[in-house]
Amino acid sequence: MKFFCLTPAALVLASAFASTAHAAEPLPIRVILVGDSTMATRTGYGDAFCARFRPEVSCINLARGGRSSGSFRAEGRWDEVQRLLSDASHFSATYVLVQFGHNDQPGKPGRSTDFVTEFPVNMARYAQEARAAGGVPVLVTPLSRRTFHGAYLHNDLAPWADATRKAAAREHAALLDLNADSHAAVQAMGQAGADTLAMAPPPAAGIQAAPQDPNKVEPQGAAKSAFDRTHIGARGATLFAAMVESEMARALPATRPWFRDGGKP
Repeated sequence: MKFFCLTPAALVLASAFASTAHAAEPLPIRVILVGDSTMATRTGYGDAFCARFRPEVSCINLARGGRSSGSFRAEGRWDEVQRLLSDASHFSATYVLVQFGHNDQPGKPGRSTDFVTEFPVNMARYAQEARAAGGVPVLVTPLSRRTFHGAYLHNDLAPWADATRKAAAREHAALLDLNADSHAAVQAMGQAGADTLAMAPPPAAGIQAAPQDPNKVEPQGAAKSAFDRTHIGARGATLFAAMVESEMARALPATRPWFRDGGKP
């Protein structure tokens, strides 16, 4: 039996090769989610979306129920995003997904924003500041609600979706058109099919459905169901998370390898 012994020079070369191979391994990406209850943990698709990435990807869901493009910043929550972006040494890129609209609509004291003078400016500012801090801004149009008028799905968030599209175009930010995708999918399902995406089944006769706003205080006494046509359960989260993945893989091809299925849900 012959034994081979590497010379000192060969050992140096082998060590250098190993170091180079290790250095060539790409750093993972990071994803930060900013939005309202339709993206948040428990009531939205955000956690299901994070689960679609490979384990080495850091996906942080900072979305919170009841927040608008104005109140999220006013509460200091955007400051947390800025702090995260200041420490990016372990990531090849940080993608900041921003989705608002539901709580920007009129009639929500302390949260609603003016559609002309505030909402578009807020969305543009998120894109500007994410980029200035070293992140990749990604604007997301708001998830469709699921209330039909006869055979047709009412898209009451269409104006906010269009404003988001325009803000993304002006700021040269990536756009994920979840509103268009979710509206088309829900329209195809019909009301009965769409209701299966909710957090709970539709209430039986005599049971009051949950308010569309989870932070609204309702009168005491009436039995309530967790069902509503804004927030989503596990089935809805899986469906809409796949849509966001598909949109992201298309708009930002560099993210495809970081999804568990290569960006092909």
